[in-house]
Amino acid sequence: MTQTPTHAQPTTVRDPTCGMDIDPLTAAATRVLADTTFYFCSTRCAELFDHQHVRSATTGVTEGAGLRWIELPLVDLDAHRGAEFLAARLRALPGVRNAVANPKTRLVRVEYEPEQTDVGAIVAQARAAGYTVGVATIELAIEGIYCAACVDMIEKQLKATPGVLEAALNPATQTARVEYLPGAVELSALLQAVEAAGPYRARPSIVSSESALDKEAAEQEREYRRLMRKWWFGAAIGAPTMVLSYPYLIPGLRDLFPRGSLQLTILWGILGLASLAVLAYSGSQFFVGMWEGLKRRQATMHTLIATGTGVAWLYSTIVLLFPRVVPAMEFADVYYDVTVVVTALVVLGLALEVKARGRTSEAIKKLIGLQAKTARLVRNGQELEIPVEEVLVGDIVVVRPGEKIPVDGVVLEGSSSVDESMITGESIPVEKHPGDEVIGATINQTGSFRFRATRVGKDTALANIIRLVQDAQASKVPIQRVVDVVSGYFTPAVMILAILGFDIWYLFGPEPRLVYALIVGVTTLIIACPCALGMATPMSLTTGIGLAAQNGILIRSGNALQAAAKLQAIILDKTGTITRGKPELTDVLADRGFEEDAVLRLAAAVERSSEHPLAAAIVEGARARGLTLPDVARFSAIPGHGVEAQVEGHHVLLGNAKLLTERGVTLGRLELEAIRLADEGKTPMFVAIDGVAAGLVAVADTIKEDSVAAITRLKQMGLEVAMLTGDNRRTAAAIARQVGVDRVLAEVLPQDKAREVRKLQLEGKKVGMVGDGINDAPALAQADVGFAIGSGTDVAIEASDVTLISGSLRGVVLAIEISRVTLRNVYQNLFGAFIYNALGIPVALGVLYPFFGILLSPILAALAMSLSSVTVVTNANRLKRWKPKELPV
Repeated sequence: MTQTPTHAQPTTVRDPTCGMDIDPLTAAATRVLADTTFYFCSTRCAELFDHQHVRSATTGVTEGAGLRWIELPLVDLDAHRGAEFLAARLRALPGVRNAVANPKTRLVRVEYEPEQTDVGAIVAQARAAGYTVGVATIELAIEGIYCAACVDMIEKQLKATPGVLEAALNPATQTARVEYLPGAVELSALLQAVEAAGPYRARPSIVSSESALDKEAAEQEREYRRLMRKWWFGAAIGAPTMVLSYPYLIPGLRDLFPRGSLQLTILWGILGLASLAVLAYSGSQFFVGMWEGLKRRQATMHTLIATGTGVAWLYSTIVLLFPRVVPAMEFADVYYDVTVVVTALVVLGLALEVKARGRTSEAIKKLIGLQAKTARLVRNGQELEIPVEEVLVGDIVVVRPGEKIPVDGVVLEGSSSVDESMITGESIPVEKHPGDEVIGATINQTGSFRFRATRVGKDTALANIIRLVQDAQASKVPIQRVVDVVSGYFTPAVMILAILGFDIWYLFGPEPRLVYALIVGVTTLIIACPCALGMATPMSLTTGIGLAAQNGILIRSGNALQAAAKLQAIILDKTGTITRGKPELTDVLADRGFEEDAVLRLAAAVERSSEHPLAAAIVEGARARGLTLPDVARFSAIPGHGVEAQVEGHHVLLGNAKLLTERGVTLGRLELEAIRLADEGKTPMFVAIDGVAAGLVAVADTIKEDSVAAITRLKQMGLEVAMLTGDNRRTAAAIARQVGVDRVLAEVLPQDKAREVRKLQLEGKKVGMVGDGINDAPALAQADVGFAIGSGTDVAIEASDVTLISGSLRGVVLAIEISRVTLRNVYQNLFGAFIYNALGIPVALGVLYPFFGILLSPILAALAMSLSSVTVVTNANRLKRWKPKELPV
């Protein structure tokens, strides 16, 4: 085999697969391996070489020289030039030895050194180059998670599976979200990875229907009942064990079981067997978990509990069988009560935690519960009722008063008012007429109507909302990553402290030193609680994001939630955010000798023939007043000035001041009124009838009802509020005065909006941006937190971090308030968990004994440990009782 150093270029080289001599300049393929370039006569020879010398990241074949390869499917690789660009970008990544992109198959093959890079980094590089990698996501329900170390072990095992890009486990919902390459990994491999991490069981989790949700709830209920059975068994044995472990201290039993007697030895022997039964049944998960951890050289909560109770039982059994190991008979006590009661209390704590944890995901349950079960369709001229899962796009659906709307669609005939509060958070019913969109799961109130289904199944607004909430709950707050690191070192550190404590008390403690040392070691192991640390953040995050969803706010991730809580300034796009985004008729003024309705009637008649954006507002305003519009003749548009026409024998002129002045019309007092209206941010238009100034009509993009109150509340929360608009400064200043905004960014082009956000960030502020999510996308992406105004069915605006389903600024206020209260709850949980361990562990080690003679009992330590976990979960569930404050009037 000829091997050519990468810097040399000989005239001929030998194909290492078939042995043919070839010209390196005309080689069909090349491979670089261990700083040597190999040349091939055909791609077939190159593929055979790959199988012999390179390991696949998706199959796990033994590698020859430290390299692996992977093929990534790309959605948008459709040109040779783009393929070369992508390959070059990937080859620039440290650790990548070669990359070949094929635009025909839309695959890119990458050879890399796993010591220097991984599949996740390669995918990130492809995405950074502007390409979409074809990845899939699956959610796994996992049983047997009891502590933070469990989370870390499972995540590591999943990420180590070939083909897996990312894995995040949420202990609050006991689900793992896994991002992987389709075809590169099978479900069985993921399930095996979870089981290989320890005594855990995994299965695909599908919680998009009530039946699936009921199954999840039933699994959780079974887990709760299983733990409660273990608790009752431990408690039933624990109560008499506590009494009979020290009979010589209880009147009546003292004479029956004196110290050193055969009766007492037999009694303690029976207690030893009974406590062993408790360890084997009630505490079995701790010992299985400890064994699984030891096989992987990992320590978890199971290790602490199993070691503590196991050592107490072994010591008691040794003292029972060989009482001479203690210096005096009065010190020959057994601690079977510690073994039994500690196991029972910890199991009770786990059961209560499972029960409370089920309440943290109530938001998802409520959302799924909103789905309609059936739909009434019109097919072949007949109405029939079918399961909602069978509705197809294009079906005609009939909705009667009081019924749920089954899927998303567009009204064809009929009208009604619809309660959309369960989706948008807005309590006021919305009127629906032909052409209006309706959202599945909302409730029809008064009328009947028919609509055409446009989104069904997983594409409906509700299904998108559920998916986004699940994605967000599976994410992590940035502070959680720090906690994960601490939790990884926590259990080994506690075991070291317990051993040191035992040694110090055994070497320097008072008599009986062995007994004191044992109590200190066991108590230290038992009181330490990695569970509280691990559950502190995900419990609060799951509850807070669910609370936001119930209020029509979709927070995409833990990152977005933490950033929203720390915002210092917020920029509001004017059109569609502060205002309705649709011009409306606001004022009609008539000069002397004319009536307002007459002026408006003639103006609207002329505008009905106009294509100007403001014309529709005047026509709709006239119809809203019940005016009948006459026909017009000789209509003419005057570009940049206005329109004119003949209406009922009158010559009507409608336009700006310049038009009327050029036609010799005297404006009189109307000129001052026009200036006043312009100062208020409105667009005034003069009306002249038969050469005489008759009046003014004004049109404006009106302010939403709650914009002023929401902006006031944002300022009360300590946020600097700025308004961003492309309008001229005069109009922008008028709108800003009306809504109470002090900082105005006017005459900003769409492409410059992101730069304005950046300017505010350069002032050292955390900036949020609120827009409609379309032409504001660059600014939303630039901001620390982007808030997109959704329309109810547009719930997946990619540029935003937070989507507000309703079009109200009240949603921005609620999003920030919920983010702040959730993050505060996270800090409370973390503070409580850290303080508990920071105080509890030193007390368990006996630091109070030299000063106050206090040595903590292992039983009290077990009670405290159980309560700490339950307290964290209970505090997180407190968020569900949070109510938003009323906006200022």
